Amino acid sequence: MTGTARDITLYGIPVLHRPTTPVTEFGPELHSLVADMFASMYAANGVGLAANQIGVDARVFVMDCPDTEGGPNVVAHVVNPVLELPQPPRDLLVRAEGCLSVPGQRAELPRPARAVVTGVDMHGEPVRIEGVGLIARCLQHECDHLDGTVYVDRLTAKERKKMLAEAGLPRP
Repeated sequence: MTGTARDITLYGIPVLHRPTTPVTEFGPELHSLVADMFASMYAANGVGLAANQIGVDARVFVMDCPDTEGGPNVVAHVVNPVLELPQPPRDLLVRAEGCLSVPGQRAELPRPARAVVTGVDMHGEPVRIEGVGLIARCLQHECDHLDGTVYVDRLTAKERKKMLAEAGLPRP
């Protein structure tokens, strides 16, 4: 699959801050979008990318995420993902998290240690990804994007303002 790397949408651009639209058409346009998303993610040295991070209002993400448990990378794309988290009480992992839309910044953020995403691929075939550690974090991070939430939105207002200022991005 070849694609064209597109510019990464930065924090503050409206498409990043609202829920994305579910995909209803599964044709060549979606296939091209997925290819461009992988190309964009690789060009930016990311491990995951949501469609709105390249300015597209579509409920799609791609990932090529290392398994911190020693397994192979999870390379996948998911259309219309649904995130499932364990019932409370949940084991939380606090780890440094970053985002291509907030370049050069990282912050400690608690997330559930396990996550499952279900959806379909670009052909409409069912997809299920289950992960722990970094894969679980990636699944949650990308689904957050598709819901209009950037990880810095989960920080305190003071932490968020400091990080956005350091990244040279507009503060809310």
